Amino acid sequence: MALLRAACLQMRSGTQVDENISRACALITRACEQGAHLVTTPEMTSLLDIRPGQSRHQIVHEGEDPALAAFQDLALERQVWLLIGSLPVRHETDPRAANRSFLIDPCGNILARYDKIHMFDVEVGDGQTYEESQAYCPGDKIVLAETDRAKIGLSICYDLRFPYLYRRLAQAGADLICVPSAFTRLTGKAHWHVLLRARAIETGAFVLAPAQGGLHQDGRETFGHALIISPWGEILAESQGTEPGIILADLDLDLVRTVRQRLPSLKADANVPLLRTRTTLESGKPPDS
Repeated sequence: MALLRAACLQMRSGTQVDENISRACALITRACEQGAHLVTTPEMTSLLDIRPGQSRHQIVHEGEDPALAAFQDLALERQVWLLIGSLPVRHETDPRAANRSFLIDPCGNILARYDKIHMFDVEVGDGQTYEESQAYCPGDKIVLAETDRAKIGLSICYDLRFPYLYRRLAQAGADLICVPSAFTRLTGKAHWHVLLRARAIETGAFVLAPAQGGLHQDGRETFGHALIISPWGEILAESQGTEPGIILADLDLDLVRTVRQRLPSLKADANVPLLRTRTTLESGKPPDS
C-alpha cells in the first residue's frame, strides 16, 4: 500500500510580501523534513489585505512575482509537490487582479493554475464588508491536475459553498481536492467543518484545507483549523485554533476507489423534472374536497 504524505499549512499572512514568503518557506521546509510529498498553503499566502487599494502596488504579473519564484525554487530544492493555495497576481486581460492557485512539481515547474471562480461578495455580520469582485476577476475554468501520485482538484475558499464544482472534479477522477482558505472567524465557526466534511463525503475524495488563522494586519480575523479529511468524512488531522503551523496525514489513495465503489453516487446524475406546486387558496375559503 503506497501512502501519500500530505501537509497543510496554517498561516497568518499579513501585508508584507517578503515576511509572508519567509514564513511560508520555513513552514514548507518543516513539512518536507517530516516527509511530506505534497505540501499545501492557504489562500493569499503571500499577501492578505482586504483594505481597498492598499496593496495594489505589491501585486505584479506572475512572471515577476517574488513569492512564486521562491516557491518554485523551494519545490525544486526539496523535490516536493507544492500547492500554493493562492497568490494575488495581475490578470492578463482584466484590470482587476486574479486570485490564483499554483500547483508546482518537484522540478519547480508550474503544472496547473486555477483562478478562483466564486467571488466573496458578502456581509457576514462581523463588521467587515467583503467585495472581492471589486479587486479580483473571477475565473471561468474548473481545473484538475494529473500528477504521478494522484489527480488533484483545485478550488479556493468561497468555492466551498458550491457543491457542483466538487462533483465535477470527482466525476473527472479527482483523488484529492484542495480548498485553501481564509475563512472568516464567524463563518468558520458555523460552517467550516461541516462543509468540508460534506464535500469529502459527497465526492469520495480526500480534502486538504490549509487555512489562514488569527487576527491579521488588515484587521481581518480568520478561523484557522486547517483540516485533512478522508473520503469517508473522517478528520485525519486538524490544526487546533489559529496559530501558524503544519498538519500532516498519510493518505491511502486506494480508499478513494473503495469508498466510491461502496457508495457509487457519482454515477447517478438523474435527469428528473422539477415539479412546482403553488397554493390557490384564498383567505377564509376551505380547500376543494
